[in-house]
Formats: sequence, C-alpha cells, structure tokens
Amino acid sequence: MSQVSIKPLTWIGYLEGTSFLLLLFIAMPLKYQMGIVEPVKYLGMAHGVLFMLYVYMLMSTAAKIKLPLWAMPSGVLASLLPFGPFVFDKLLKRSLNS
Repeated sequence: MSQVSIKPLTWIGYLEGTSFLLLLFIAMPLKYQMGIVEPVKYLGMAHGVLFMLYVYMLMSTAAKIKLPLWAMPSGVLASLLPFGPFVFDKLLKRSLNS
C-alpha cells in the first residue's frame, strides 16, 4: 500500500494529537491554576472538530484502502490517549509497508 493514500489521515492525526497535547498540558493548567478559561474554550473546540475529522478520515481511509482489521478500533482508541495518534501512525505505516 502507498503511504500517499494515508497522508491526509497522517496530517489530521498529527493535528488532532497536537491539539490534545496543547489542551492537556497548556490550556488545562492555565484554567485550573491561573483561572484563564479562554484557551480551554478555543482549544477544546478546535480539538473537538479535529477529533471528528480524524475519525471521519480514519473511516474514509479504511474504505478506500484495505486497512488491517485492528486499524479502525486502534485508531479510535489512540485518539483518546496522549501521543496516541503519533504512535498509531507509526504502527500503521509499518504494517502497510510490510
């Protein structure tokens, strides 16, 4: 399988993973330690949109190319964990290249 066909999934996964990390490690401490709520409001909304787009891209990619059976549930689970989309992308690329 070509990595070009999973490139949109990779990009959205990186954006979603980065937004989650920013939300967890920057916006949440600002909210609960300094009382600044705006970063959570905007990063939370961006993360929500990126999460939905990531799940859509995962389903779309699975429909276009034959992803391994473990890829769909693992991709959704990975999106719920910090650094998960980055690890999932690496595992998926390794699986498709072998």
